[in-house]
Amino acid sequence: MKHNMVDGARPRHRANALLGVALVATAGLAGPVVSAAPAHAAAGASRTAGDASAVTEWNGIAVRTIVTEAQVPPPASQLYFGIVSAAVYDAVVAVEGRYEPYISQPRPHGRASSEAAAATAAYEVLSSLFPASAEQLAVDHAASLARISGDAGRGTARGVRAGERAAAAIVQDREGDGRDADIGLEPTPGPGVWEPTPPGSGAMAVPWLGFVRPLMLDAPDQVPLPGPDALDSTAYAQDFAEVKELGSVDSTARTPAQTETARFWSDNPIRQYQDGLRGVSDRRELDIVESARMFALVNTTGADALVACWRVKHDHAYWRPSTAIQRAEEDGNPATKADPSWTPLIANPAYPEYPSGHACLSAAVASGLAHLFGSDSIDFEVGSNVTGTTRDFATAGAFEQDAMDGRVWLGIHFRRAMLDGNQLGHEVSDWGIAHYFQPVDDHCS
Repeated sequence: MKHNMVDGARPRHRANALLGVALVATAGLAGPVVSAAPAHAAAGASRTAGDASAVTEWNGIAVRTIVTEAQVPPPASQLYFGIVSAAVYDAVVAVEGRYEPYISQPRPHGRASSEAAAATAAYEVLSSLFPASAEQLAVDHAASLARISGDAGRGTARGVRAGERAAAAIVQDREGDGRDADIGLEPTPGPGVWEPTPPGSGAMAVPWLGFVRPLMLDAPDQVPLPGPDALDSTAYAQDFAEVKELGSVDSTARTPAQTETARFWSDNPIRQYQDGLRGVSDRRELDIVESARMFALVNTTGADALVACWRVKHDHAYWRPSTAIQRAEEDGNPATKADPSWTPLIANPAYPEYPSGHACLSAAVASGLAHLFGSDSIDFEVGSNVTGTTRDFATAGAFEQDAMDGRVWLGIHFRRAMLDGNQLGHEVSDWGIAHYFQPVDDHCS
């Protein structure tokens, strides 16, 4: 039965709640819960929709705007990619159909250009969120429209209006969502408690992210985690030993290959994954609907995974390995030994250790790609500006494992933070997949 929505309301699919719970309950740590890839997602399928280059081009412009020009901190920047991608998706499906909108949109009357809709939605949202970049964005938008063909301009004009409506709807929807709220973190010092670490020794970065209204989840704390291992436990001592041996700046146990992997994953993962998604769209020759849906699904679930992750970080406020190793005499565990001079391979990020934000995001990305294309055929190529190399991952599991290992070998995470972050990312993604971006013939009452 088709789901009835009031104009402007986001589809929630409450009748799918049990399906979402079932997916969450079965999410494993080693790989995502996989749904069969729809036939239209396979490379080489017949194409009737518009050119996906409008989607990928404006994703690249979003990277320039959000990451390079605005220099939004990586955890928060994923939220903005989610917002932009949802608007682009809504604009495209308003023209092309095939999938439910994120926010209900009227269909254009007559022929409309989905390429113009996508470009305009991205332009309008980015200009609204980042007014300092508006002048260059206007130049980019004009150039995009000049390349888009239409019948005497009418199809382009209707597409522009569809993009404007989609952008206005999501900008309005995100008003008062808690971005940049005055929220801090000042935990009581003690064993196991996070404290600002050298060299920056700064306060927690973007603490508001864990309290912002999610894009898909009902609340930031919807997906609970068990918390870090007890300091006096055997599991903690094992994780302590692993990172102490393999994560130090002068480790003699870490192999050159492990060091290369660690350095590869010290880049900005938000930019790495946006670049990788554009590659997926190009290599698979996705049409504009498939491409817009992929970006929307991966980026909104990725955003919510980091929202949920930041809430857990804030609530647990767990210490980094460097603090734990330097002050091991305080942990009450006879199996750990302090090394006051121990430092990680890279500087600690300015926020608590548990869970790993990198693992939360990577799991959501892997889960989304596995849902769309199959867990053994994600064909995800990731590049690193740090090492100047690329890695091509055929399977979701290989991608996730490589990233988790790398962050431990950097010396900034315990293994438990990686595993639990991976679990959170999968659960958030599975919930979002079950509730959003469904085919129009699969609506539920």
